[in-house]
Amino acid sequence: MPPGPDAPGTVPETEPPAPAPAPPQAAAPPSAELVPGGLSDQDRVVLALESGGGQPRGGAKERRIREELHMSPTRYYQLLNALLDDPAALRHDPVTVNRLRRVRDERRAQR
Repeated sequence: MPPGPDAPGTVPETEPPAPAPAPPQAAAPPSAELVPGGLSDQDRVVLALESGGGQPRGGAKERRIREELHMSPTRYYQLLNALLDDPAALRHDPVTVNRLRRVRDERRAQR
């Protein structure tokens, strides 16, 4: 018969301590979460808006930026400009990124 749990010379079985709860953190909005390709959902939406083709007229693009992305057009163009230098953006949508890089470079050369 095996010795009982309180017998001399036996080690009482214990459960491993429960991990301490993580401190509460502000959850990032889903639009800012990175996906495996290295781009956030927001980055992908910005590129998709640019690849949509055609140039909206009469402030339609600015309206879409405010309504769909909930940001100012100034912030949108800041993000877009940063995306043009991001290798992950180039991998995700090379046609759009290269087109926008050409436009950006032409405008810089005109200055």
